[in-house]
Amino acid sequence: MDERSFVYDSMYPVARLLYQNLPIEAAGYALFAIILLLSALVYKLGFAKKLPLGKNIVIGLFLAAGGLGLTFLAFFLPVVEGLVIAALILILYKIRLWREKRENAASH
Repeated sequence: MDERSFVYDSMYPVARLLYQNLPIEAAGYALFAIILLLSALVYKLGFAKKLPLGKNIVIGLFLAAGGLGLTFLAFFLPVVEGLVIAALILILYKIRLWREKRENAASH
């Protein structure tokens, strides 16, 4: 077994898919972009409040810095997969909340 196949076998599916199908230089940026987008989605669905523009910029910078750290972990840990699951759970929660609000408004 050569070194490259050993590393690919140790990677989680999304990272492996990116690194096997994209050039090495682009795969890292693509993984970072996916993590950044999913992190922003999870933040927006679960934690975001109405904030001034300056505070939103600071939060965006911290999301980017955290995304960079998560990118390094995503090679051998299920970071992207976990973010997808978190986003799906929050989407289901928001749909349920929206339905309950709509039902309450219709009954009153």
